[in-house]
Amino acid sequence: MRYSRTRHAGDGELYLASTAVFMMEVMKFCLCLGVVFYQGNCSVIALRSELYKHVWASPYDLIKLCVPSFLYTIQNNLLYLALTNLDAASYQVLYQLKILTTAIFSATMLGRRFSATKWASLVVLTCGVAIVEISGSDNDTSENKDQNRFVGLVAVLSAACTSGFSGVYFEKILKGSEVTLWIRNIQMGLFSIAIALVTAMVQDSAKISQKGFFVGYSPIVLTVITVQAVGGLIVAVVVKYADNVLKVFASSFSILLSCLISALAFDFRPNRSFLVGASLVLLSTVMYFKPSKRPPRDVLPVVQHGTRKSSLVL
Repeated sequence: MRYSRTRHAGDGELYLASTAVFMMEVMKFCLCLGVVFYQGNCSVIALRSELYKHVWASPYDLIKLCVPSFLYTIQNNLLYLALTNLDAASYQVLYQLKILTTAIFSATMLGRRFSATKWASLVVLTCGVAIVEISGSDNDTSENKDQNRFVGLVAVLSAACTSGFSGVYFEKILKGSEVTLWIRNIQMGLFSIAIALVTAMVQDSAKISQKGFFVGYSPIVLTVITVQAVGGLIVAVVVKYADNVLKVFASSFSILLSCLISALAFDFRPNRSFLVGASLVLLSTVMYFKPSKRPPRDVLPVVQHGTRKSSLVL
């Protein structure tokens, strides 16, 4: 994504982030429709029945999903704005503040309790992010003269807040519901597509009417849109079918990979402060998702049956 925002198409035009968000929502919606169609044994009648049951006949569910739909659309626009004004490595590390916002919203909205280790990890995370932000002030190169680091910082922090709230809100909706994730994404997609289209028209109507909806598009841009769409669905699948151990490995690996690619593809050279801050972020991620120790199992006293001895373990 960072590469697509700094390497323009052949005509020198930068693509519009608002149109990219719209195309990503359309692609996610189509992918979810394809999954529901496949789950219905590739029957058009079954697909139509599912859509009627969960869309047309469930207006209350659609109203509840307006909030995450709006926030996810705003979040995606903020991420493009952040990457336009920040280097990829700083963006990836700063965006890990979504762990902090998710924990806060989980505690306030879902009533979850966190251990002392988890809260300590959030403090370590905050310190790591602060060190990364301080270290980034001397990383600007000639390529980044048009970038505003403060705007990028505000954008990525806002995206972290919307990510935490919308994720917890969506989780709260899913609790006790038998509706599949694919149907939920279709329900949200209806609003997300409409909101993304309105955002593009309001924000970039002049550029769209003058240069076209797909100005600046290239194979790189299409790849970014596809990766964003598929990645959003993969996250939902991982949360549903995997565990937090795999999630923390993926999160930590993504930070390291972003730093490596940023160093190879751009002029970014991490200094000592950045490495310390990134290490603290990785450490906090491991601490936060470390499984809590289970209490020792109770063992009942030995019971004698004739000459045999046995113990019961609860």
